[in-house]
Amino acid sequence: MRAPLFAEAAARRAQTIGLEELWLVDVDAEKLELLGGLASHAAYAVDPTLVVRQTTDARAALTDASYVVGTVRVGGDHGRVLDERIAIQHGVLGQETTGPGGLAMAARTVPVMLRYAELLAEVSPQAWLFNFTNPAGLVTQALHDAGHTQVIGICDTANLAQMTVAYLLGLDANSLRPAVFGLNHLSWCRRLAHEGRDLLPDLLSDRDVIKATSQKLFEPGLRDLIGMWINEYLYYFYYADQALTAVHGDGQTRAEKVESYNYDLLEVLRTLDISTDPAATMTTYRAYEARRRASYMPYAPAGDGCSGHPGATGAEHLGDVGEGYAGVALDLMEALAGRRVIHTALNVPNDGAISDMAPDDIVEVSCRVDLDGAESLPIGRLPAAQAGLIHAVKSYERLASKALLSRSRNLAVQALMAHPLVPSYPAAAALTDAYLNAHAAYLGTWT
Repeated sequence: MRAPLFAEAAARRAQTIGLEELWLVDVDAEKLELLGGLASHAAYAVDPTLVVRQTTDARAALTDASYVVGTVRVGGDHGRVLDERIAIQHGVLGQETTGPGGLAMAARTVPVMLRYAELLAEVSPQAWLFNFTNPAGLVTQALHDAGHTQVIGICDTANLAQMTVAYLLGLDANSLRPAVFGLNHLSWCRRLAHEGRDLLPDLLSDRDVIKATSQKLFEPGLRDLIGMWINEYLYYFYYADQALTAVHGDGQTRAEKVESYNYDLLEVLRTLDISTDPAATMTTYRAYEARRRASYMPYAPAGDGCSGHPGATGAEHLGDVGEGYAGVALDLMEALAGRRVIHTALNVPNDGAISDMAPDDIVEVSCRVDLDGAESLPIGRLPAAQAGLIHAVKSYERLASKALLSRSRNLAVQALMAHPLVPSYPAAAALTDAYLNAHAAYLGTWT
């Protein structure tokens, strides 16, 4: 659904990166035609020389590719609805990546991403695969565990501190030196330096900055205790009870809202013709995107008493300024092609960056990226206040990866038992069985 935004961003960067062709692949021919048409138009409006191709043939698209961005949703929008609803029915927070819903999504996703990775290794072994498919950290861990090492997990929230501060202060984001550590959707930025000076202490004590950013989700007492930029997804850990209560009070999950938005958009696109009325078609799409963005994290009241959530602040435009996940992927392409050196946070093997985690743990950490690849930067030992949560969730991800690769029901139960948001063995077992039954058409039989 975000392909038009990605294509537009890619066209803006095409000359800088040396991008010649952009291939869009989908298993749904109608979606490919409707959204691919939008993407082609958006790219052409920016750079008519960029060739955009559409295909349902993954082999044709991946052959001779330099970079591949994986964004798949196995089971469609309704799969996500089931993931969130089943968790809520069992009294557990159902957020699609942070919690048991993430395991259900990964169970459907990992086998498919593995097949794409295997095909890519066959037809374009030199290519880099950037995984944006959620849960990004767990999927990237499973791909590495299966032997696919030329894979980098990307996520725009990993760089939100860097992009937000650059936007607010009018700086080039790549002039900032972040120190991000943790896991995907579970990370902190403890330092953000510009020309050797850490900008975070002053910014985190500025109420106007707090009000204008995702940091307003967290109460002053919590922000003072942590003293770092907090990834917004940590709301679901720090305020798990309130988030679950809010979901029950809403009556509709975000997955159900997004499913409705996507259905409505496709219905309208079927009545429009991008070739005869591109302006109206693009206006319709941009209105959809704004509506979807405004629904982001709807259950999170501001800890500082400000109205709304991140999508209701001035920071909602930061995704456009920083190009969101497209910007992360395109920055990587530029760096790996040797066009420039970048500093950004990625999901990569730890390789000693965090001294009290295993070398092959996929972690979300600041990196320096150039022609030779992505180098994780030294973090040292985890702070005590964050170490317990990170180790617990990493234990869950490790067990989950083994469960998905071996299709083991018992390992999946053990994984959920390790997750901080799952309260007990009965809950873990019931959730595992409910997901295996609900998604049997995609998962098949597990031992």
